[in-house]
Formats: sequence, C-alpha cells, structure tokens
Amino acid sequence: MNLAISVTIVIAVLCLFMGWRVGMVVGATLLLTVLGTLFFMWIFSIEMERVSLGALIIAMGMLVDNAIVVAEGMLINMQRGKSVKEAASEAARRTQVPLLGATVIGILAFSGIGLSDDVTGEFLFSLFAVIAISLLLSWVLAITVTPLFGHYLFRGADIEDESDPYDGLVYRLYARFLIAAVRLRVLTVALLVALTAACIWGFTFLSQSFFPDSNTPIFYVNYQLPQGSDIRATQRDAEEIESYLLDKPGIEAVSTFIGRGATRFMLTYVPEQPDPAYAQFVVRAESLERIAELDPEIDAELQATFPAARVRTERIQFGPGAGAQVEARFHGSDPAVLRGLADEAEGIMRANPALVDVRHDWREQETVVVPTFNEERARMAGVSRDELAQTLEFASSGVRAGTYREGDNLIPIVARPPAGERHDVSRLIDRLVWSNAEQRFIPIAQVVDAFETQSEEAQIHRRNRVRTLTVQAEPAQGQTSAGALSAVRGDIEAMTLPPGYSLSWGGEYENSTDAQESLARQLPLSFVAMLLVSILLFGKLRQPLIIWLVVPMSICGVVIGLLLTGLPFSFTALLGMLSLSGMLMKNAIVLVDEIDAQIQSGKERLGALIDASISRLRPVALAAGTTSLGMLPLLADAFFNSMAVTIMAGLAFASLLTLIAVPVLYSLLFGIPYRRASSPDEEGETAESGA
Repeated sequence: MNLAISVTIVIAVLCLFMGWRVGMVVGATLLLTVLGTLFFMWIFSIEMERVSLGALIIAMGMLVDNAIVVAEGMLINMQRGKSVKEAASEAARRTQVPLLGATVIGILAFSGIGLSDDVTGEFLFSLFAVIAISLLLSWVLAITVTPLFGHYLFRGADIEDESDPYDGLVYRLYARFLIAAVRLRVLTVALLVALTAACIWGFTFLSQSFFPDSNTPIFYVNYQLPQGSDIRATQRDAEEIESYLLDKPGIEAVSTFIGRGATRFMLTYVPEQPDPAYAQFVVRAESLERIAELDPEIDAELQATFPAARVRTERIQFGPGAGAQVEARFHGSDPAVLRGLADEAEGIMRANPALVDVRHDWREQETVVVPTFNEERARMAGVSRDELAQTLEFASSGVRAGTYREGDNLIPIVARPPAGERHDVSRLIDRLVWSNAEQRFIPIAQVVDAFETQSEEAQIHRRNRVRTLTVQAEPAQGQTSAGALSAVRGDIEAMTLPPGYSLSWGGEYENSTDAQESLARQLPLSFVAMLLVSILLFGKLRQPLIIWLVVPMSICGVVIGLLLTGLPFSFTALLGMLSLSGMLMKNAIVLVDEIDAQIQSGKERLGALIDASISRLRPVALAAGTTSLGMLPLLADAFFNSMAVTIMAGLAFASLLTLIAVPVLYSLLFGIPYRRASSPDEEGETAESGA
C-alpha cells in the first residue's frame, strides 16, 4: 500500500509541475521500473517483505531522477527548435554516461550493507539487492523507454518555442542569488563549513537507536517460575494466566507455550530454550496504543498474583538481535564470584529509574539430592559411578526404554517406579544397583554412605569457553537502549573486578556495534570504488573533488530534521543517509558534467556556470519534491519513520548544496572570476548571459 501511494504521489506531482505529457512519460517509466524490479525479484526469489518494499521507496528519488533528466533534456531541446527525434536522441546521448556513473555510485553506496557478513547484513541483504536491480533498470529504461514515450507524446504538443525556456521569474531569481553566492564565494564556503561543523556537533545531541519496536499490535508475556519447578506447576499457572489475559479488555487473542518459546515464526524472533519452569504468552492487542496501557497493568497484576514467579512483558522488535536490550557480561572461573559481581551490578541497575526488569541468565540455584559415593567399597563391589547414576535416574525421573510412533508423533517410552516411590527421597537408600563383580543386584547402601541435599548451578553459560554470567535489563518507558546503558555504564565499569575476571557489554549495544563494525569493514572498499568511478567518469581530479566535498555537508539537513521531530538516529536512518548521499552525488555529477559541456562548447565560463546550474533547477527541485512527498506514507511506519525524516530533511538541504555549493566550489577550484558589470542593467545581462 505504501509503495502504491508513493508512486501515485510522484506521478501526480510530476503532472502538476511539468505538465501531463512529461508527467505521463516519467510516470510510465517509473511504473515500468517498479514492475520490472518486482519481476526480477521473483526471478531471484527475493520475497516481498518490509525491507525489500522499503528499498523501492528509498530508491524512488534516484529512480525518478533518471527519467526526469532525460525528459527535461528533450523538453528543452524541443523548446529550442529541434525536432522530437533530434531532441530525444540528443537528450539520451548527452546524459547516458553521467547517469550511468551516478547510478553505479548510488548502488555502491549500499554495497557495504549488502556485503556485510553479520546478521544485520543477512537481514538487510534484500535492501541492497532491490536497490541495485531497480537503479540499473531505471537507467536502462530512462535512456530507452523515456525517449520513446517522449517521441510519441511530445510530438503533437505545442512545445517548439524559440523563446528562452529559462526566462521565468523563478529562474531569474535563482540566477541572481547564485551570482551573489559566486561573487562572495569565500564567505559562502565559510558559512557552509561552519554550518556543517555546527550540525556535526548537534549530532551528539541525537538519541541513538538500533532498530525500533514493531508497529504490529503483538507483545509477549514471559513467565518464569524458580529454577527446577515442575512443568505441571508451570502448566497450572499458565492456564490461569491465559484465562486472565483473555478476560482483559483490549486483548483479542492469546497463544500459550509451556516449557519453551513458540516455533520461530519470524526472522527476528528467538524462542526460549526448553525449560520446564518457563511459559510464554503471545498476546494480540486491539491496537498498538493499547499495548502501552496493558503492559504496566499486566506486569503489576501478575507479579502480585504470582509472587514466586518472574513476569516480564516484551515488545516485538524490528531487526536482528536477541535477549535483553541492556546486558552486562561478567567472565571468570568461579561461579560464586560471578554471582557476587552480578548482585552488585543488579543493585546498580535497580537503583536507576532508567532500567526495569533487571535479572540475570543463570537464574536461581537448584536444590538437588547428591549421593556420598564410597569409592573404596564401590571398587570392591564392582560398581562404577555411571551404573550408580543410571540406577538413580531410573528411581527418580525414569530412563527411556523405547519410542512409540503414533502417526507423525514419536512418543518416548519411559521406565520408572510408581509415583509413591519416586517422590520419597528416603527410599533411595533402599534401591538396588547392578554389580558387575558379583553379577547380581546389591543394595545401594553398600556403595553410598548417605544422601545430602545441596544447591548447585543448574545453568552455566559460556562464551568462548569461559564461564559468563549476563546481567540483563530493559529500558524504562520513554528511554532508548543507548540512554539506559549510558545511565549505568559508568557505575558498573567502576566496579572492582578480581584478577582473571572481565566485563563486556551485550544487548543492543553489541548488536549495533557489530553491525557498524561490519559496515565499516565494507565501506572503505565501497568508497574507493565510488571514488574510482567518479574519477573515471570525468578523467580528471577537480570535478570528483567538488562532488565529494559536498557529501559531508548533507548531514546538516539530517541533524536538523531529526532534532525537530525528536526521532532517534537509528540504523534505518543510517540507510537513509546512504541513500541521500547517492542522490546528492547523482545531482552533483550531472550538474558538473553539464558545466563542463557548456564550457567546452565555447561559452564564457561564468555564463556557462550559471546556465548549467539554471538548467538543473527544475530536475533537482522536482526529484527532491517527489521523493519527499513519496516518503510521506513512511512517516507512520515505526520501522522507516527515522529514515523518511532523514531523506526528506536531508534532501531539502542537499538540493541547496547541489544548486549553490556545487557551482560555488566549481568557480573556486577552477578560478572562474566574477566580472563586475558597470551598470545594473549590464549586470543583469551578465548574470543571465546563457539565457
């Protein structure tokens, strides 16, 4: 739906500002590009999902820009008296190479994501693939289909007019503004550099986020009894909780899973491992807004009803990652020391209001019955530890004797004593154990001195073969993971760790860091390839230098937009910045190429600079306007809203960079002097010499 709305908005804007003929030509090319992309997605088995469809919307600005440049060139050529066929041929021939170079650079901007070898790269690979397919297809259709459609639709139109096509009021105002910027080029560049530096400083005030919560009205209720609880006790409580949830207003459906999490029903869901003390409820609410109301109510009421259990509600998240959003990992050898460090860290987290649901992954110690094995008498009797363990397993939980198949189900056959014998610990001493030496069963009392009750670790987690205890927590309502982590990070890192023990951070911090590090490993190769393409495109160094100098300035619009809307800088916002840099470089490449072409045609250099910039005013403004309006449906999408604001606000500033910064930098690097006129009338003629 969002994709269809975006395409419709783009076509409507083009028809409104360029006329229905040009709008239909560009709109038809855009529609064929989208349909062709969907066809190749089917060929390459790329599924239609949120990321792949979002990629099409991200690329919308670059898709429509190719066709706009060619259609604009045809229109201007016809207004200068050329025939439809000549106008189409020259427009396609003149723009095909710079558009191809800009398209390749736009694809390379996303290659770091597509080639990333971590879980984020796997999650977002379809974004890179769809953008690559759509951009290449848009270039092919722009230089083939757009001239063809223009040949038929422009032929009967009253377009051939010998008057100057750039003699409108907007063009004249832009020419005068550009002349002033070129005249004060040093001041203009200084202001742009100062603004960029201020926005880089302002970037530190943006809240950080990895992936946002899903806008699907589903959340989880996790229920955990003390470690070692019987699964029948978990089932009894789960049935009561399920009835409670179904009777609660605002809840439409509940799915209950006892002993483990649900079967993995989406890429970002990681089910809980089998645990008889665990139950999970997948709850569908009436709306997304109701979840914010139900969450604290359910948590408080269930905690009061089941004080022995730990109840935790959890929202579905977009993007990869599992476990808690804030995690402090302690590594070491002694479980007692690790638990002491965990208790101290939990105290710090519980004392901070930015964190809730504080816990750790080793859970409670489990009470067990341990036999005191008499090694000397066991050797004399010929009884090993394994034989004793098998006897005790049979006497308690039972041993698997076989499997019964019922249809597709495999049901284990377990041999064990009656419940009355199994549940009485005092009867263990009366059990018989097999003796290989005597070839008969002997009383277990001959090899066991006594049975003792002890507490021991039931869950010991290891990372890189080192015992690791992870303290986990979630950010409180209204807090981001980065903000919650920064609230306690200093205090936890100030803890005194014994020799041989270390601390590391997991959760969203680790996921975000891994994704950024993986992206950082790929980006240098991508940027080198982009730089080589830009140099090969012009065969010189100063033109690519102009293009690359304006790229860092695009951060200004991004920072201003996110600060005004209060949205965090998420991983999707980073994708938006990459898309923005691709669109900015494409516009800059076409403009610099046009300036070079007009200078080579023999025009006076300042006049060629002004004329080339004026010729790009309408394509740049329309591409930015259509892309921004096409992003409007994404503002309501929790996954893409940060990215939409990044592109919309960034494009507004990037358009100014293309139309002002690029010509000013060109005049500065190529030493184009501003020739002062002797009178105001003569100055106006100089400013509009190309016109």
